Parts: sequence; C-alpha cells; structure tokens
Amino acid sequence: MDDVAAQFLSNHQTTIRLAIALLLGAIIGLERGWEARDQKSGERIAGIRTFALVGLLGGISAVLAREITQWAFPVLLVSVVAMGIVAYSERLAHIRNFSITGMVGMVLTFCFGAIAVAVDPVMATASAVTTAIILDNKEEIHGWVHRLKEHELDAALKLLVISVVMLPLLPNERLGPGGVLNPREIWWMVVMIASISFVGYFAIQVGGTRKGILFTSLFAGLSSSTALTLHFSRQSAQNPQLSGQLAAGILIACGTMFPRILAYCYVINRELLPSLIWPVLIMTVLLYGPALFIWRRHSGTLDVSQPTLNQNPLDLTSALVFGLLLTAILLLGEFLKNWLGDAGIYVLAASSGVADVDAITLSLTRMSVDTLSMNTAVIGIVIAAATNNLIKAGMAGVIGNRHTGMMVAIPMALSLIAGLSVAWFQ
Repeated sequence: MDDVAAQFLSNHQTTIRLAIALLLGAIIGLERGWEARDQKSGERIAGIRTFALVGLLGGISAVLAREITQWAFPVLLVSVVAMGIVAYSERLAHIRNFSITGMVGMVLTFCFGAIAVAVDPVMATASAVTTAIILDNKEEIHGWVHRLKEHELDAALKLLVISVVMLPLLPNERLGPGGVLNPREIWWMVVMIASISFVGYFAIQVGGTRKGILFTSLFAGLSSSTALTLHFSRQSAQNPQLSGQLAAGILIACGTMFPRILAYCYVINRELLPSLIWPVLIMTVLLYGPALFIWRRHSGTLDVSQPTLNQNPLDLTSALVFGLLLTAILLLGEFLKNWLGDAGIYVLAASSGVADVDAITLSLTRMSVDTLSMNTAVIGIVIAAATNNLIKAGMAGVIGNRHTGMMVAIPMALSLIAGLSVAWFQ
C-alpha cells in the first residue's frame, strides 16, 4: 500500500513538473509571438504554441531518459535542433535575416523543460523568465552596445581578468612578517575596489548629469570623489552663482565614502561593524544633512557637466599599484604597531588618508582580524577618512572660490570632530 502511495505521489509530482515545463515554453513563446505578431499565420517559424510544445517535449525527454533510456534526451534535443535548422534555412531563402536568436531560444526552451522535470523547477523558471526578458529587450540591449565606448568595454573585460582569472590563481596563505600578507585576500580587496568604481562609473553613465547634481555626486562618490571635488571646485571658480549647489555636490560625494567603508568592513571583518557603525553614521549625517540643506536653499535649474573620472581602478596598472599600496601599508602598519603601538597606526592613518582612504581602510580592517585591536582600527579608519575629507575641503577652498570652500569646510570639520569623539570615547 505504501509503495502504491509513493508511486502515485511520484507520478503526481512529475505531472506538475511537466505542466511547469509547458508553461515555461509558453512564456518564451509569448514573447516570440509578440515579436512576430505582424506576420501572417504560417509565416512565423515558432510562436507561443510551438515554444510551449518544445518546453513540454524537453520535460518528456527527461521522463523518458529516467524511465526508459538515457538516450532519449540527446536524441530529442538533436531532433529539435534539426527541425529548427530546416525551418530557418527555408526562411533564409525568402527573408535575408541571419539572426539565430530564435533558434537559440528554442533550444533553451527545450532544456528548461528538461531541467524543470529532472533537476529543479525553480532554477528552470528563473532561467526561462530571464531568457524572455533578454529576448524582449532587444532594442534596449543593442542601444547599450552602441552607446558603449571602447575604453568602457576594455574596463569591463579587465575587471573580469582581475577577478575570475587572476584571483583564483593566487595562493591563499599567510606570508610576510606576522603573517599579515595573504596574496588572495589582498587581491580580493583590489577586486572589490575596482567593482565599486565600476558600478559608480556606469551609474553616472546610465543616469547622466541630467538627473541632477545630487544623483551625479552620489554615484561619483563611488568612483572618485576626489575627481568630482576637483571638477566642481573648478566650476565654482568659473560660476560663483552656483557655489551652493556645487558645494552640496562635493559634500554628498565625500559622504558617500562612509557607506563604502561600512561595505568594506562587512565583507572583511563583520565583528568591527558594531564599533565602527556609530562614528561612520554620525560623520555621514553631518555631511549629508548640510548638503541637503545647502542644496534646498540654493535649489534651481542647474546644468552641470559630467565630471572627468581620471582615476580608473579598472586599469590593470592602477590595480597593480593599488595592490602594492595595500601590501606596503599592511607591512608598515605591522612595523609601526610593534614599534610605536597605537600611535604608529594613527600616524600611518593620517598620512595615508591624505592621498587615498580606501587602501588604509582595507588594511586596518584586515589587520583587525588578527593583530590589531578593534578600537585602534576604528579610530585609525576615522582619522584616515577625516583627513581625506579635510584635504578635499582645502581643494574646494583653494581651487574653487572662498564661499564654496567655507560651505564645504565647516561640515567637514564638524564631521571630523564628531566622528573622532564618538570613536575615541565609545
């Protein structure tokens, strides 16, 4: 009796999965049918009915492979491919369209049907829906390709090289004095910085400065807040009437650095978060708050040109330099900690923060895992971030006009004092 019940449940489950295979084919077929909706019946190679049946056939091939012979799936797959080739060859004789997207979609539909029955219906459903979305957004995807610049494509490929190619090849072991150097961990931090810059750069490209100064400043802060500070400072010198909006943009870009710090901490050492989150949160609020106030006070129509992001961490040379900088700071930090104690770490943080806050932040976060106390790491990170922002405030005052410099410097100074106070006394 139990065997009969088990067999019934198994058949019932198979029937449900076959229905899912049919529906997945119908989803892709609906998109294909809509794409060819202006063609007469019989002129389309495959529409909703054909794709639905192909999905069901894929599911049936999985059942046959399980119950009768393992050759069922490959034989039926080859049959579907052969029918598709014949149909597309006949169509090509009348319509000079060399696209094989529909053919690939048909083969995928067959495979999704088989996956739904034999592997995982959730995986098959997610894959089928994603395929339908890709097929439906032909014009948008082609538009992105046309708008993509050569150096942007190079940057994306280089990001893949330093992540999926180089990262797995590096040894995952502790080296150097005190075991502070782990080649794979160091390069992983390089990949993380490059990825954040990649997201920030393309967020600006997609949204554009027409979305407003707030949008531009927010995402430019992910890529290079220093580049945006230089750009807006120069514009404030040329257009003093825009000082308020440009100062707000600089504050927002510099404030974006702090959520970045929390992201680094979350990835590398989550135990540091409870000690770091409050000083970072307060410093962020003390930059974002005045920025929004200044922007609202000076709101109006504003057309700001795109900042030139000269620093490109997606360049392999820059990635290597950043990796060397991380290595140097880790070694120097270990040396200064042993020689001067916490004071040496603070000196290193202040001097490193003048040029770059990412390297020292990642280094101290990594050191806090083993050799550095949580409190010292938090204070060092806050010192580096505050120093970096004060340098940008000086740039705004020197390169820009005095009014812009004052509107930037006052919130920066308050952020520095509050962040250090909270980090020191907590």
